[in-house]
Amino acid sequence: MRTKKRLKKAGWIAFFVTPALGVVFAFILLPLFMSLFNSLFSWNQLIRSDYTGFRNFERLFFTYPYQERFFNALGNNVKWFVLTMIVQNGAGLLFGYVLSKGIAGSSIYRRIFFIPVLFSIAAVGFLWGLYLRPNGMVNALLQLTGLGEYASAWLGNASTATYSIIIVNIWRWVGFPSLVFLTAINSVPSECTEAAYLDGSSEWQMFRHIVFPLIIPSVTIITILTVIGSLNVFEQVYTMAGLDGAPNYATDTIGTLFYRTAFGSVDSGAPEIGIGSAVAVVIYVMTFGISLFSIMVTRSREVEM
Repeated sequence: MRTKKRLKKAGWIAFFVTPALGVVFAFILLPLFMSLFNSLFSWNQLIRSDYTGFRNFERLFFTYPYQERFFNALGNNVKWFVLTMIVQNGAGLLFGYVLSKGIAGSSIYRRIFFIPVLFSIAAVGFLWGLYLRPNGMVNALLQLTGLGEYASAWLGNASTATYSIIIVNIWRWVGFPSLVFLTAINSVPSECTEAAYLDGSSEWQMFRHIVFPLIIPSVTIITILTVIGSLNVFEQVYTMAGLDGAPNYATDTIGTLFYRTAFGSVDSGAPEIGIGSAVAVVIYVMTFGISLFSIMVTRSREVEM
């Protein structure tokens, strides 16, 4: 009888788990193994040719122009991560904490912060591309406010293009960490915060020693999502600066480099599936490795606190 129950239970578990495992295999593991497999061969257009081992990775890391393009793109991904982590998530934590205080109109502010998250990436990229033109709305506002000296070709200047796109992306996504942190802060037991106030703790002391340690799981989730998002940046750059990472690859990321290399070579315009697959494998490995490291670090902090 017990064996029958166990088999039935195992059958139900398999029934519910198998579809999820199938999705993971079809959309994560299979593309990863196919990318690794394809990266081990040379390619003539779309035709697989000779086995070359790790030659494509060697070309990617040590051969011009792939080396220069790859590390330039990687540097931009690092900029995306650092600014998103500091500005977007920092602002999200601040907004979430302020909203948790029940300020007047907090329910309206929640909706206002989250509305841009619902916008289409293509629409956001197109509209902000218009706003950031030399004769666009941003420069017009600067002129009206007497700050015309700061007007610039935001997307046409190599020194400002990447930062302009990152700021637009932060504007679009800041509502997400705001609501995540707001939910986490509202879940902190009121007894803890009330006891801290009675003991004479300041707002900063209460946040640092009570609230923040208790919302570390949410910080972990946001950090991992930020890592994954920063390494897979594509749509925002594509819609605002194009596939070539204009101007002069200043906005290029690993995502746009992968697409351009796999479906159109850096030099000749011909697809280079081998190099593109190598880039894809690097993205997978970096995403997994950095995410795992982030989990370990945040969990160790959670234990310490």
